[in-house]
Amino acid sequence: MRHVRIPQLALLLLAGLACPTISAKAAPSKASKAAAKSPAKAKPVAGPSAGQRAIALAIRDQGRGQIASFYATRGFWPLWASSGRIGPEADKLIATLKTADLDGLDPSSYRIDRLRAVIAKGPSADPQAIAEAELALSSAFADYVADVRKPRRIRIKYLDPELRPRPVTIQTALRGAALQPSLGAYVATMGWMSPHYVRLRGLLAQAQERKSPRATVLRLRLNLDRARLLPGPSTRHVVVDAASARLWYYEGGKQRAMMRVVVGAPETETPMLAGMVRYAILNPYWNVPDYLIQRKLAPKIVAGATPASLRMEVLSDWSASPRRLTASEVDWPAVAAGRKLVRMRQLPGRDNAMGRVKFMFPNDLGIYLHDTPDKGLLSKADRHLSNGCIRLQDAPGLYRLMFGRPLPATSKQPERDVALPAPIPVYLTYITATPTERGIGFLKDVYGRDE
Repeated sequence: MRHVRIPQLALLLLAGLACPTISAKAAPSKASKAAAKSPAKAKPVAGPSAGQRAIALAIRDQGRGQIASFYATRGFWPLWASSGRIGPEADKLIATLKTADLDGLDPSSYRIDRLRAVIAKGPSADPQAIAEAELALSSAFADYVADVRKPRRIRIKYLDPELRPRPVTIQTALRGAALQPSLGAYVATMGWMSPHYVRLRGLLAQAQERKSPRATVLRLRLNLDRARLLPGPSTRHVVVDAASARLWYYEGGKQRAMMRVVVGAPETETPMLAGMVRYAILNPYWNVPDYLIQRKLAPKIVAGATPASLRMEVLSDWSASPRRLTASEVDWPAVAAGRKLVRMRQLPGRDNAMGRVKFMFPNDLGIYLHDTPDKGLLSKADRHLSNGCIRLQDAPGLYRLMFGRPLPATSKQPERDVALPAPIPVYLTYITATPTERGIGFLKDVYGRDE
């Protein structure tokens, strides 16, 4: 369970607000006299000032609903006025709200003029005025976070129900801000959104400043809405962008890795989907797609090759315990002509197309992340070359990040499943907009999804 980090002074405030006042005339106990005579072992933490207590009391009195519940969990300690005054974080929030049109939102809905007015009362040091500004800022911030995170009409398949976007509650938005080491940086960088979203938002701002053509702006907004579905960097997750053929790994608020990948060719696209990586398979087989069996393997066997010489097994069916077939049991000319189907799989080993490991997020499309022995394809500029799956530049590195230990050495045991301690979300997306030396550019729309 994840908890809000409550400042030490807030804990003191919480205790002070919850406990009855002790009379100054009360006689000291024997224990307190003994404690007074003994030397101090540690320097006591300074308690909240009278002004800070007054602000906390004002927040408690003025707060309502979910906002009041959030502040109650932190002893009514302020988020925006932790020093006793409304801090510069408020200016950063207002600057962001003023540009909410970039997010497809109406800036006026956040009552920016009222925010400025209540903040202007803050320097008076009146606890009631500071509490009013504090609560107004939190309300506007929570509303904005919920609105920005609300998905638009983007076609994506969610493999796991827990990944479907849900409305962001006030407490969730404020708790996320309270957990950050720097509220100002979190607001300025929109840390609750994916770095991909923030980058595209900046490109859209450039496009509007330069009076770019309407088609450019619309295409940017389409890309922005795809990136809107991605989580912020505090969520541990993987992003694969099929447009640029790259993968990113995020954890603990930071990008931990980025690598090249090979993704689906135009005729075998890598789909837009989100799922949970639940386990890895070490030393995997490769189940060959039917069309490759027909086009590549069956003609070779008709010409005289054997399944064994191709390091292939021929199997009777797709059950958990299929029977191995001999080459003579199959009508290979019929397979090559497309009149019959047969299951074939490549044996594990150095030349196996899956490499040493594949990462599984179960789906009915047969899509997964996997190692590859053919590293040469990863050096190509255009890496839209696979059958839809994602071939990794550094599968051992991704394994280390996910499992917290090195990829085990190759063994003779095939198909060994290794479960992740906790599932990791993976998002397959498609972002064609990119910064260039001239400002804004677009990658080739390989799959025609921007049309």
